[in-house]
Amino acid sequence: MADFVLVAGAWLGSWAWAEVVPSLRAAGHGAHPLTLSGLAEKRGVPAGQQTHVQDIVDEVEGRDLRDVVLVGHSYAGIPVGQAAERIGDRLTRVVFVDSEVPVDGESFASGFWQGRAAFEAMLADDGFWPQPGAAEFDGQGLTDEQVTRLVEGATAHPGATLTEPAVLTGALGDLPATYIKCLLDGPEPNDAVAKLLTSDRWRLVTMATGHWPMFSQPTELARVLSAEAA
Repeated sequence: MADFVLVAGAWLGSWAWAEVVPSLRAAGHGAHPLTLSGLAEKRGVPAGQQTHVQDIVDEVEGRDLRDVVLVGHSYAGIPVGQAAERIGDRLTRVVFVDSEVPVDGESFASGFWQGRAAFEAMLADDGFWPQPGAAEFDGQGLTDEQVTRLVEGATAHPGATLTEPAVLTGALGDLPATYIKCLLDGPEPNDAVAKLLTSDRWRLVTMATGHWPMFSQPTELARVLSAEAA
């Protein structure tokens, strides 16, 4: 059985995995949802990109986890991908859930679909990315209740984690990895992911749901994650 370390994307904390964790544990796995510094119950903790990478490494090493499956959703794919190469033989697999992937020397902002300048213009005067309103979640297979949970639970995201670059020492394509593409958020992975999927160590799984499957299809997501740990 695997130990899953679950890291949700921008604005979210460990609470986002509440409906996934019971299914993973019922299947016999360990499940460790993690809140990154500066978010949710860790609001006020200073954080840059490498802080988030270290949060994940510390979770694995502090709990002395083995047979680890690192799971990164959305933004969190960037620190998760970096942490995956830093935990050595503790890693069984890394799973990217409709996420960004780290590119050495590049940031979340530099890969933003409208460009870095457009993204930085979205940051508030305090340097945080403001949490979204309900309209952000339109067309993503979510019920009104699920959208309300997301909106009410979200916290502003520390901007430095989004503008500071990733640091990779090896080739991400050499890691055992799965990319879960949520089809309501677009039918094709981005170019960086498509290139990585040419590696024989990477595989693609699709889900017929939106960008937040831990809310819209938590049981199915847990099933997919369990299958990928095999």
